[in-house]
Amino acid sequence: MTAPSGRRFYRLRTPEPTTAVSVRVDPDRPDPYPIYLAVGAGRRRMSLTPDEAWALWRCLSEAVASLGDPPDHIRTDVRPHRR
Repeated sequence: MTAPSGRRFYRLRTPEPTTAVSVRVDPDRPDPYPIYLAVGAGRRRMSLTPDEAWALWRCLSEAVASLGDPPDHIRTDVRPHRR
């Protein structure tokens, strides 16, 4: 599967306390880390390879699902933006 070219941004905010979760996908980067994850302000940021991002997605989805039903604030479309 080929990723579309061009940098894209995905963002979703949590309710109180409000925290922004942002992901930048830049398939044209020259290094192996096209995915950049930021949670809130400060030091919770990381660059990921596609394989790392898929592994994180899988582990995180299973872990969060074990806590119960998803909250209403995530039941929305998260559309990419070019910024």
